[in-house]
Formats: sequence, structure tokens, C-alpha cells
Amino acid sequence: MSPLSSPAAVHAADLVVFGGTGDLSMRKLIPALYHSDRDGRLAPETRVIAMSRGGLTDADFRGKVDAEVRDQVPVDDPAVWQRFLGRLHHVSVDVGGPSGNPDKSGWAELSKQLAGHEQRDRIFYLASPPMTFGPFCRELHEAGLVTPQSRVVLEKPLGRDLPSAQRINDEVGAIFDEHQIFRIDHYLGKETVQNLLVLRFANAFLEPIWNSLWIDHVQITVAETVGTPGRRGYYDQAGALRDMVQNHLLQLLTLTAMEPPARNDRESIRDEKVKVLQALRPIQESSEVDRFTVRGQYTAESAMVGYLDEPASTPPTEDSKRVETFTAIRAEIKNWRWAGVPFYLRTGKRMPRRVSEIVVQFKDVPHSIYPGGSPNRLVLRLQPEEGIELHIMAKEPGAGETTLKPVPLSLSFGQTFTARVPEAYERLLTDVLAGNPTLFMRRDEVEAAWRWIDPILAAWESSPEPPEPYPAGTAGPAGAHELLGRSGRAWHEEA
Repeated sequence: MSPLSSPAAVHAADLVVFGGTGDLSMRKLIPALYHSDRDGRLAPETRVIAMSRGGLTDADFRGKVDAEVRDQVPVDDPAVWQRFLGRLHHVSVDVGGPSGNPDKSGWAELSKQLAGHEQRDRIFYLASPPMTFGPFCRELHEAGLVTPQSRVVLEKPLGRDLPSAQRINDEVGAIFDEHQIFRIDHYLGKETVQNLLVLRFANAFLEPIWNSLWIDHVQITVAETVGTPGRRGYYDQAGALRDMVQNHLLQLLTLTAMEPPARNDRESIRDEKVKVLQALRPIQESSEVDRFTVRGQYTAESAMVGYLDEPASTPPTEDSKRVETFTAIRAEIKNWRWAGVPFYLRTGKRMPRRVSEIVVQFKDVPHSIYPGGSPNRLVLRLQPEEGIELHIMAKEPGAGETTLKPVPLSLSFGQTFTARVPEAYERLLTDVLAGNPTLFMRRDEVEAAWRWIDPILAAWESSPEPPEPYPAGTAGPAGAHELLGRSGRAWHEEA
């Protein structure tokens, strides 16, 4: 069976979630696991063990989930919900920070919980800050909890730059083999992303024109209407380039640009993704960074506050003024398929609409006999409503003069398929439980992305110029529009 279509194995597993009472766990992981349980993808013996500093009992944790998660999911069968709650357990642990000095009692309790189930798959999900990845893995090893059936899941961000990412990979890799490490990017679990591969490689009409002969340029946009309330401390350290481009947008780029894999297996697809990252033209010199990248920071507009005025536990610093909440980049892939085709990457906070999409803009017809036509465009929307649109030219009905109008041929997943469209984390947790790494990042893939990003970060940090301001609720700074405008192009926008 194809790795991209295989269901989860329903053999028993122990899923240990570090940061098990945190925001990610309560909003995404626990609901995804409940849906898996409801749909019969969890074996009866499978358990979920939340690790946190909360000092909760099993009953406390189940009560917290019942109070905070039940309203997020459709509980149409109370017996299934109670069965799911019965899977949940809690163990208190404190890793003691990156320097160690952990409280060993939590590890002893986890050992007790797992004792007698050594033949089960053990999934250690690190929904915790990246500085804890190495210490957690070392403690698991020293407690004798890492078995041949174990896997570890690493949440982003994986480091702040290439050296820190390599250090984390080294620390985790000292305990777990590469095939046991699942570096997760939830964008790869979205239905549209998976359909991108099917669209390209299962339809004969599209692949012959998926190249520089027929495609003018590609736009990849992840825009959010929200700002950073309560998260400015994190964003001061990350910024949009680290938070979104290094992982989400580059992952979408690799899937859009990759060559057809020889086989639909676990490594062939990841091999082709790495080749795309290695073929990215470096943006290294300060003059190139100024020409091919734009960074911005939102300012107050109407009822919306600016980035520096967002609620946070600490006041803004001078460094806060240099943090980008928006970035746009013109990337190029130096290979035969994509030579001369720009890939425009864009992400930002406080944008006018929430949308994640890939726009493939085709070239115009070689010789148009109809005035008023426009080139075809393929839009793959990841959110808010997943679907695919192919914009073609058609004649408007009526007698007399021929009038052309661009119209979309639409595939809305919600309208076309009667089955519920699963959340991204459902798909990815299903693959983790099945041991399928296809939609997860390999070490060389993560590090290739950082190698391309690091020179841009370095140039920004050494530049005396701050990010370009843009009013909250608008489509980013003027420089982002000039980035495309210099070549007569424009960002794809829809009301």
C-alpha cells in the first residue's frame, strides 16, 4: 500500500507527550487523538501519558481535558468520549532546564507507568521548547525507556540557526537512530499539500507543463490576521523568517518544485525535497539580500495596536524594534526544470485576510487572438477552506462581441467529499503511530533549509536599517509589492 495512503496500524502504543498540558497539546494533539479513537484508529490498549510540571493526578488531567477540549470536538457518543478519557494519564516531571539537574522522581514514575509494556511502540512527543529536546532524550535513555520500538517526535522550531539545529540533532541523534526521529511540520499534514503530489503525479495533463517553459512564477503565501498578543517575547527571539519561512514555506516550496520520485516510498519523496533545497540559489551578499528580500513590522492602525504595543510579560526592547513580523523573498531554483522561474515567498502577521495558498501562475498564450485575456492560474488553498482552483479563460454568454472572463474550476474538499476532512495533526499522528516518516523532515532537509536561511538572517542582523513599517490590517510593506512590481508582476489577492 502507498505510504501516502496507508492507515495507521492499530496495534497498541504508549504515547508520552512532554508538555502534555500546554497549548499545543490541548488545542491540537488531544483533539486529534480523540478523533483517531472515535474513528477506530487506536488499539484498545493504547495510552496517552501527559508529562508536565503541573502536579496533576490522572483524574485531574482527565477533568482538565473534559473541561477544555470537549467543546472543541463533536462528542456524538458519550461512551466513546469516556473511553478516550480513560486512556489519559499524567506524570509530573521537571527536566531542570538545559543544564540538567532534573527531579528524578518524575522519571521513576514514568518508568513505573511503562513497565511491563516493553513490546509496545513507545512514542515520545516533545511538545516543549527545543532547549529541552536533548535533556529529555538523555533522561529517557538513562531511565532505560528507549526501546527498539521507540520513536521521538520533535516540534518546531528546531534551533535558531544551523549550528543550534545541528547541536539539537546531535543530542537527539545520540539517543535515537535517524529512522526513529520524526521532525514534524503540521503544514505537511494538510489535505491540500498531500493533494499537490497527487495532482502533479497522478494526472497526465499537468506534469508536462510543470516547468519553466509554461510557468511564469510561483507564489507561496501564509498570511495571518492575528498579531502577537501574549507571544511577543517568543517573537522577539524568532521573527517571521525563523518562525514561518525556514519550515512551513520552504516545505511548501519543496513539494511544489520537486522532481517526480522514482517510487512512492518513505525515502524517495524526502530525497527529492532535499534536492530542491540544495538547488536554491544562495542569497548571501548584502546587496542581494536588499534586492531579493523584504522585512516589515506592523504598526498601529484603527483599533489594532502595533507590534511594540502588543501585551507581553516584558516591555519592548531596542531589539524588539528590529523584529520582522512580515517577510517576502524572491527565491530561485537553479536546475533545468525551474531555471528563470521566480518563487515568491510571503508571510506576515496582521494581514487583511487569513490565507495559506500556493499560486502557480502560467505564462500567457504564445499568440492571443482574443483581447482582454489573462494567463491561467492554479491556486491550491490550504486554509481557511482547503481546495484547488484552476482559473481558465471563458467566453461570457451573449450575442455580439466576444468578451472573455477568467473563471475558476473549483475542487472544494468540504463540498466534494462527504467524509470529514481531518485536521493536519490527525494525519501526522496517524503516520507517527504507523511508523511512516514520509511527511516528516529528515536531518539533512532541516539543515539544508537553515543553510539557505542563515545568510539572510546575518545580513538583516548586521544592517542598520530596521524593518519597513506597515499598518496593521494591510497587505504588508510597500517593498513587498515592489519586489514583484519590478518585473511587472503582482501578488495574488482575493476579497
